[in-house]
Amino acid sequence: MANRLAQTTSPYLLQHADNPVDWWPWSPEAFEEARKRDVPVLLSVGYASCHWCHVMAHESFEDDDTAAYLNAHFVPVKVDREERPDVDAVYMEAVQAATGHGGWPMTVFLTPDAEPFYFGTYFPPEPRHGSPSFQQVLEGVTAAWTDRRDEVAEVAGRIVADLAGRSLVHGGDGVPGESEVAQALLGLTREYDEQHGGFGGAPKFPPAMVVEFLLRHYARTGAEGALQMAADTCTAMARGGIYDQLGGGFARYSVDREWIVPHFEKMLYDNALLCRVYAHLWRTTGSDEARRIALETADFMVRELRTAEGGFASALDADSEDAEGKHVEGAFYVWTPAQLREVLGEDDAAFAAAYFGVTEDGTFEEGASVLRLAGGAGPVDAARVARVRARLLAARDERPHPGRDDKVVAAWNGLAIAALAETGAYFDRPDLVERATEAADLLVRVHLGEVARLTRTSKDGRAGDNAGVLEDYGDVAEGFLALAAVTGEGAWLEFAGFLLDIVLEQFTGEGGQLYDTAHDAEQLIRRPQDPTDSATPSGWTAAAGALLSYAAYTGSEAHRTAAEGALGVVKALGPRVPRFVGWGLAVAEALLDGPREVAVAGPVGGELHRTALLGRAPGAVVAAGEGPGAGAEFPLLVDRPLVGGEPTAYVCRHFVCDAPTTDAGELAAKLGG
Repeated sequence: MANRLAQTTSPYLLQHADNPVDWWPWSPEAFEEARKRDVPVLLSVGYASCHWCHVMAHESFEDDDTAAYLNAHFVPVKVDREERPDVDAVYMEAVQAATGHGGWPMTVFLTPDAEPFYFGTYFPPEPRHGSPSFQQVLEGVTAAWTDRRDEVAEVAGRIVADLAGRSLVHGGDGVPGESEVAQALLGLTREYDEQHGGFGGAPKFPPAMVVEFLLRHYARTGAEGALQMAADTCTAMARGGIYDQLGGGFARYSVDREWIVPHFEKMLYDNALLCRVYAHLWRTTGSDEARRIALETADFMVRELRTAEGGFASALDADSEDAEGKHVEGAFYVWTPAQLREVLGEDDAAFAAAYFGVTEDGTFEEGASVLRLAGGAGPVDAARVARVRARLLAARDERPHPGRDDKVVAAWNGLAIAALAETGAYFDRPDLVERATEAADLLVRVHLGEVARLTRTSKDGRAGDNAGVLEDYGDVAEGFLALAAVTGEGAWLEFAGFLLDIVLEQFTGEGGQLYDTAHDAEQLIRRPQDPTDSATPSGWTAAAGALLSYAAYTGSEAHRTAAEGALGVVKALGPRVPRFVGWGLAVAEALLDGPREVAVAGPVGGELHRTALLGRAPGAVVAAGEGPGAGAEFPLLVDRPLVGGEPTAYVCRHFVCDAPTTDAGELAAKLGG
């Protein structure tokens, strides 16, 4: 019999709807039930494509005896971290403070007042490696709750007080300047892996936002070292196993320093950010490889993640069925020499094995290899590579596919809209711009809907129950602004302004600091507020970037002031932890450059408009349009006449404008193109 999760829209929660555990979704009613029964709450947080979440579910939550004990002694609450990032952030902070590490699945025991008192991540079904079994943990927590309630209350109170004391006040510190940016660059240089690209050791995550900063810094200052780190990192990732050499798109991270073996789940946000990064790298260097990766990644998103409603699904699982029907991580993606021979025959299999680094010993488990570009002496027969790749892709398509998390997350769709709009514009792929527009339409129609506030998620065209958080407003505004620049449709600028006004009214505190949840959102034990960029831009830095761009488009002093107030946190964190504030540093580069405002009085898609979009000046905003109505769409186009009847570009920054130009080469020079 299904539990209460059967009524939810989250694919992750629906995976648990048939568990014998009597799950509740996060709700006031669940805590009321715990109060009434005088039992603690077991909070279990995960997400649909999380490998160890599936393992713990299978071992413990699908086990009748474990479920019976849980149901008798706890109120079990299941949360999809992607639907409720606020709940996840607050309790993850507590887990990390208490244990020194975190991760998913996250297992937290709470009082009926939602105060945490015992923490963990994955618990095995029997004791192993010094870790207690899940049953032992449940029995221990029950004993403490029954016999040592005062102690439990004291621990919970202490944790909540500690969390409450962590509020950030980084407003009013002033904006990051040349000195902070230089210190950040030095810090990145120290952590750079010269041998394999990227930063730090294993596991190694794709540093999309740091690369954006490095490209912008190079564009503004000409610092060759910054470009080298960006380009070499992108090359190493593109040739490694973290990139799907057959189907395009990136896996979540590499378990090793060399980018060989990935954790195989594919997330929308990584692919959106990396698609945009490779498009920007091509814009900077003209690299054919960067162009190929940007387009293949865009095509992967459209082919594999696009939903029937025109939005983009969250993720593909790491696991799928292998030849024996077992669910195994990476089964869909890896190859043995024998499998190559079966598809390609002896000669082509030997060629493919050398080209893609497939060995008898294998680079992954059970003698299988992750495909990568192994590199070697001499030129390669490109036509043969293309034929081999196509045959392997067709054969792979016959394998059982990984599961897909079909929910549409507003923030990540905002990132995808920006990536697809720009990639489509750069490479003359109007179909990609259309896909971006359709996703934007879905966000307006379903996620904004009647309530005029963003909803975090939707599934099958139905809005979820959870309010958008700061990253949703910041990333969706960023996507809309990129779409406005590419399409010349001023409506997208208007929608971005509408979202950013809500940021000013609902998410901004004293002196420019930002909060992850709105002033009128559900009150948790602490109001989450994280300015650091992790897998995606933080809400804080995403909002800062969108506010700055919107101010450049409209001349709005309020939005400019808010952007500068928010960037105080980058001044504080950039020199200390540059790897974790990459997008914030990229926004700081835009501020240092102006950003430049480019008005093209002329046709959308014309030579001057395209030249403006290809300009490398950090964070430059572009408005294009012609005719008397253009100024109504974009304030930048007001009083911008054609010169001599020709399409004309105007470039301004810091309240100063260059002479207008009708020459594309001259415009490119003004924009670092």
